[in-house]
Amino acid sequence: MADFRGDLVTEGDMQEARRVVTSHPLCVRTPLLQLVHDMFPQLAGRNLKLYLKLENMQTTGSFKIRGVVNQMKHLEAQLASDKIPITMSAGNYGKAFATYLHQQGIPGKCMIPDTAPQSRVHLIQRLGVSVEQMPTAELQTAVDNYTKDGSHVYCHPFDDIHLIAGYASVAMEILEELPDPDIVLVCCGGGGLVSGVSAAIKRLGPSACRVYAVEPEGAPCMSESFKLGKAVSHPVNTVATGLGPPFAGQLTYRHCAEFVERVLLVSDAEIVQCMELLYNRGLVVEPSGAAAMAALLNGHVPDVDGRKVVVVITGGNVTPGEMISLINKS
Repeated sequence: MADFRGDLVTEGDMQEARRVVTSHPLCVRTPLLQLVHDMFPQLAGRNLKLYLKLENMQTTGSFKIRGVVNQMKHLEAQLASDKIPITMSAGNYGKAFATYLHQQGIPGKCMIPDTAPQSRVHLIQRLGVSVEQMPTAELQTAVDNYTKDGSHVYCHPFDDIHLIAGYASVAMEILEELPDPDIVLVCCGGGGLVSGVSAAIKRLGPSACRVYAVEPEGAPCMSESFKLGKAVSHPVNTVATGLGPPFAGQLTYRHCAEFVERVLLVSDAEIVQCMELLYNRGLVVEPSGAAAMAALLNGHVPDVDGRKVVVVITGGNVTPGEMISLINKS
């Protein structure tokens, strides 16, 4: 396993971030549903104990706000000097970014790919953040143009040590209620969440616990990075758009290389089927939030019999119309 310890989030970073997250009014402690394996007939005979961490019930509808509040805490001096925060995102990070800035009365700017649903564009605009849309390939150049004169400060949507530290609070809450998990499954897009969760599990919980990152087959950036031993770019095409950045982060790859057991892949069909099943169990979960559970239900996770398995349900930002459309297409 690669040794990147000099670049990794520390226990102190995570504890400090936990204090920031716990005290911030935009963040709540989310439920951990315990021993719910009997809700899922697909798991019959597996003799596992299932726990679901419901980040779809977090404010803004996903875990992202945990990272944003900690990221912004470390930018206070720059924001006080009237630098404008800028990011690129059409997903849950963009929503959390805009929500935080709206609450603080701070202007911001968000570069959004022109393939993004207009509902998300309008939401970010209504929260007071200005939006520019362009092809995905032009996003980074646009951000660079705004930041080069020092008037804007870039807030990376996933490859940021303070985001990773903030996301560690998910695992810290899990460990307070379940000190000895055997397996933790986490959806992986850019890799910020699984970086924080895996670091916290390994450093604050049982070192033998296996943490798996789960990606769509159509967006395997972290999986390909593991194969090549470095963070790589890869074409993406998946219904789980929140898990589809075209590259793995440098920082997130280093954390995953150190703390994550393996990267598992699931198909779009498995993701949509899982989303529908969760809905029928009373849980509204977006495609990106269902990937980790899809891996478990479809037998992609090794050696689960007799294990305490925690699945992080990462987000619930899906409209009824979007859900119906996805299910009908599957």
